[in-house]
Amino acid sequence: MAKLTTNLAFATGALALALSATVSADDTAAADMLAGTCYGCHGTNGSSSGPAAPSIAQMEKTAFVEAMQAFRSGDTYGTIMGRIAKGYTDEEIERMAGHFAVRKFVPAKQKFDAAAAKKGAKLHDKYCEKCHEEGGKPITGEDTEYFLLAGQWVPYLENTIADFRAGRREMPKKMKKKLDKLIEKAGDKGLAAINAFYASQQ
Repeated sequence: MAKLTTNLAFATGALALALSATVSADDTAAADMLAGTCYGCHGTNGSSSGPAAPSIAQMEKTAFVEAMQAFRSGDTYGTIMGRIAKGYTDEEIERMAGHFAVRKFVPAKQKFDAAAAKKGAKLHDKYCEKCHEEGGKPITGEDTEYFLLAGQWVPYLENTIADFRAGRREMPKKMKKKLDKLIEKAGDKGLAAINAFYASQQ
């Protein structure tokens, strides 16, 4: 009887593990399928091949979810993303977030002014580093929305900051304070220099 009980327990445990593996495989397949719909604009595995859209590979999960929800609700301005985000449930967004979080971020290969980039590195340290740590590089494992600037396409960075300055997107108070000081001291050339610094990180 004891042997039968032991065998039954073993069989039950093995079945549970098998079912768990099946669910895990199904979840992964579902996440891959959902994420594949993003590749057209954001590139294979989230590494953008064109200046119109940012790379989203290695994006922290919480930041991804919050960004998608903000596009879906209209809290964040977007020319296309507002319509696209409405097509996903919270669960689907969570799955996509998990998919892209483990993809490697690949910096965009683009031209930049080396002298401007050198100046931009100093300006970044003074005005941006407190939030955009490590020169704006992805911060693996951190629960933060402040990253993925280094290696992004400059046209995307320019368009995004233009949206903030025009009021089409809500600018965090800390960011506005720092940006205002940057523009006051270094003007738009200073902003361009910071973008050159981000472009240089390839």
